[in-house]
Amino acid sequence: MTSQLDLDRSQLEKLDKEDLISIILVLQQQVKELQQTIAAQAAEIQKLRDQLAKNSRNSGKPPSSDGLKKPRPRNLRTKTGRRSGGQKGHKGHTLEMTENPDHIEVHPVSRCPHCAADLEDIEPCRLERRQVFDIPPVRIEVTEHQAEIKVCSQCGNEVKGGFPAQVTQSVQYGPRIKAQTSYLNTYQLIPWARTCELLGDFYGHTPAEALVQEANAAVADTIAPSLEATKQQLIQSDVVHFDESGLRVEAHLNWLHVACTDYLTYYIVHPKRGQDGMTAMGILPAFAGRAVHDGWRSYLTFDNCQHALCNAHLLRDLLFIVEQYEQDWAEEMFKLLLDIKATVDAAPADQTSLASERLAHFEPRYDELIAQGLAANPPPADPPPKKRGRRKQSPPKNLLDRFQEHKSKILAFMYDFRVPFDNNLAERDVRMVKVKQKVSGAFRTRAGAETFCAIRSYISTVRKHELNVIDAIHGALIGNPFIPCTLAGAA
Repeated sequence: MTSQLDLDRSQLEKLDKEDLISIILVLQQQVKELQQTIAAQAAEIQKLRDQLAKNSRNSGKPPSSDGLKKPRPRNLRTKTGRRSGGQKGHKGHTLEMTENPDHIEVHPVSRCPHCAADLEDIEPCRLERRQVFDIPPVRIEVTEHQAEIKVCSQCGNEVKGGFPAQVTQSVQYGPRIKAQTSYLNTYQLIPWARTCELLGDFYGHTPAEALVQEANAAVADTIAPSLEATKQQLIQSDVVHFDESGLRVEAHLNWLHVACTDYLTYYIVHPKRGQDGMTAMGILPAFAGRAVHDGWRSYLTFDNCQHALCNAHLLRDLLFIVEQYEQDWAEEMFKLLLDIKATVDAAPADQTSLASERLAHFEPRYDELIAQGLAANPPPADPPPKKRGRRKQSPPKNLLDRFQEHKSKILAFMYDFRVPFDNNLAERDVRMVKVKQKVSGAFRTRAGAETFCAIRSYISTVRKHELNVIDAIHGALIGNPFIPCTLAGAA
């Protein structure tokens, strides 16, 4: 049959009807196969174009993946009309004179520079003051503890005085320098060697790197009550933010999980990203409030609580559809979400939800845009044979399905003002742990990763309560860790 397809016009005219029908059927089959091949190649080309077009501005990819050619940032905030910098009425912060300086140096004037007259015996009519804020030279102080040993006059036995509970070795470092060591390593993210170098430059005494490990382990042990209180208060909170991100531990990919509010932070590291890791954290399985997250499906398996999706993620997804597929519904949905946010931000302080007339305005518009998008992205007329798993669809259709299925979760922020528009709080809490990984590369041991997460949970909670971090670490080392004890701050 292949040779018959290569015939010229004169040869085809000599063929009978049956041979012509056979040739046409073969050509029809070939055309159908070519159309399927072209469609598959077009889909593959579109997929590759989508991958190349995605960056941190229009998808969930991290900024570190953008490479040297960074995309031009597009601010999702609307202009307020105000100038940048401090606004009128804002109280600024500057270095101000103190009324009780620690030292006073008087600089006398003994001779007039104009006429050379002697001014030694003339009293000054006023003083011009200037103050210099500086740190005096600091050095490590060594306190020697001496326990008396006496011989009892009655029984003849030797009796020794008791050392303080924290003094257990013949030579050791005290809790204050241990607190600073742990602070520099876990809060300022300075590596072990440079932490020791810094202490040597500051105090003239360079400790061994083992001090960093010892200090961190001691802090992790003593803050256990604080971490348990943080965990229980998160479980009882009304709204909690959740997020997860990759973390290298022992040369393998693990996952950092975080749960947080404006006043509480709790981290764990786990080999799994999904439901196993979330369950191991111990918060979501017992949580009955509103969980704010990025829409990762593992979160939605917990039906004991309500959910709210991060609209910042959705705005980036919509921006990708606008740029790559030029679909009007995506651009209008982008504007609608920002309009709702602006309305919520402008609502009176005593209001807990948008007024019913505003809800009646926004909800139909949302549904209308979904219908418009579905009309522009119909399902395939000739769907392929059913396979296991989700049916393959275009990115616009996948995003439309998400908007349609999770409408109440996406718009939760306009029904309940306690629910934020985005999940930026959790992403901010994750960010510094990612910086730690960039500095150190990875955690060599699981114990080191778990210790870091524990101390970082404690430090973040302390900072959210606007307390001094070094004082809080020192308090933990002497047996008095900071305990978040009011649910008012956890809500």
